[in-house]
Amino acid sequence: MTDVSSPIDTRWFYALVIAGICLNATGLFTPILEPDGALYACIAKTMAQTGDFVNLYAVGRDWLDKPHFPFWVTAVSYLIFGVNTFAYKFPALLFFLGGVIYTYHFVRLSYSWLTAQVASLILLTAFHGVLSNSDVRAEPYLTLLVIGPVYHFYRVFLGARFYHIVLGAFLTGCALMTKGLFVLVPIGAGLVLHWMLTNNWRELLKLRWYVAVVLSFVFTMPEIYCLYKQFDLHPEKVVFDNTNVSGIRFFFWDSQFGRFFNTGPIKGAGDKFFFVHTLLWAFLPWSLPLYIGVGNVVRSIVKRIEVPEYISLGSGLATFLMFSLSGFQLPHYLNIVFPFYAVIAAQFLVRLKPTALRRWTIAQTVIGVLLVVLIVGVLVVVQPARQGIALSLSMLIAVATFVFFRNTTLLSLVGRMVGAMLLLACMLNLFLYPTFMNYEAGLAAARYVNEQPQRAKRITALYGPSTFGESSWSYEFYVDGPTQYVRDDSVLQQLAGQRSVQVFTTNIYADSLQSRGFDVSPVAVFPYFHISQLTGDFLNYKTRTSTLKPYVLVDVRK
Repeated sequence: MTDVSSPIDTRWFYALVIAGICLNATGLFTPILEPDGALYACIAKTMAQTGDFVNLYAVGRDWLDKPHFPFWVTAVSYLIFGVNTFAYKFPALLFFLGGVIYTYHFVRLSYSWLTAQVASLILLTAFHGVLSNSDVRAEPYLTLLVIGPVYHFYRVFLGARFYHIVLGAFLTGCALMTKGLFVLVPIGAGLVLHWMLTNNWRELLKLRWYVAVVLSFVFTMPEIYCLYKQFDLHPEKVVFDNTNVSGIRFFFWDSQFGRFFNTGPIKGAGDKFFFVHTLLWAFLPWSLPLYIGVGNVVRSIVKRIEVPEYISLGSGLATFLMFSLSGFQLPHYLNIVFPFYAVIAAQFLVRLKPTALRRWTIAQTVIGVLLVVLIVGVLVVVQPARQGIALSLSMLIAVATFVFFRNTTLLSLVGRMVGAMLLLACMLNLFLYPTFMNYEAGLAAARYVNEQPQRAKRITALYGPSTFGESSWSYEFYVDGPTQYVRDDSVLQQLAGQRSVQVFTTNIYADSLQSRGFDVSPVAVFPYFHISQLTGDFLNYKTRTSTLKPYVLVDVRK
């Protein structure tokens, strides 16, 4: 069942790895996408500016949703590089690349050098992984913090020294402090399945694994302490419209099981088949090898044919089923097990016979060409700035890809997919998203204010009596001056008592202020669109105007 093919030439492999790193790095300087990315960036900004690494605050209030670890890392990055886009995204990219390295070494424990090379390149180029390195949330961090513990624990199972238990437990603790209790499923499910299918079930009785569990929760104690100090010690705080809210209970139950059963304070709409079709586009251009690879491993289990390891299947399928049954689902959830999916897809491709490999090279090339045609079509429809340069660069990458990878070998198959994803990432992050960001109203308004000395240092009231979000968070992050969230007229009256206060809000809210007796002087209008939910009408430059709604910067007096 193992492959005996020769590895990819080292020079080609490193060239493709560099291309993979570059295509993921194209999003480092693209402005932070609303709403979640901008919200998380603001939380870390507050942490860095106040020096308070215990309490999490958002929209001027105590915030209880995600654990602390990514905010700690981002705040430290701000202290090093300053509060900017690069500092927010760079540590996430480093964690993702660390996950690629761990994936490579994990594969080498059971498979050939070639399989490790292909798996690394698949992980570097899976579409939603690339997307998440631009729209940064918790997933790039978890790419390392899930595959890392699995690697160390598997090393222990294979006979490595005890310090791998400590390293695995430390990374597990960091994963718990990033996403919560359910990260134990992708970390542990694959190992348990491997032990059961290889007749090593007695591993479940060994003390070392219980030590690993205890150590993992010991390393989670900083999170528990912060939650206890911010919430459990203060039952009077109003969180989710309630008092007596326990941060520790939320961490262990409501944030995980509450979302799974849709009984917690944060609810969603679950669809049992959501990730079946989501994974088809999220893991492009490797979804078909993944699905067939999973089928091959399952068939081997049914036929009792031994495979090198079952961890990838166990972790990948268990997490897939867990999220599919959950009442709260988002496309990026499965990114955390992309390393295991990369292993399964790579194992399938590496074991192809020459005739099948030629067919798969053609099939994957068709997928790559369709992606290129799609992105070029989008460029024509969107009409971004520097469109000529974008089309010329697309042509250059496409031609170079087919010149260098003309054959029907595995190297050519992988090289063509790397080229297609390089083209896709460059077009998205260097041309399309910079155009879309013109309609992130908070970013545009913050730049406008920063460029005017008489406004740059003034406080801005972010006014939203019903809700905040959308562009208020990007404004808070990018503006140089102070901001204050205002929910009712009495606070706004105090701010506007001595002199006018500049207010950033929607056009509707601004009109409502005027109707309630405030003196409102328009300063500037900024068109807004929810960029993370693109539509055909917005993409089309001819109909884009009809999809926009106005945000305004106004001066308000009593």
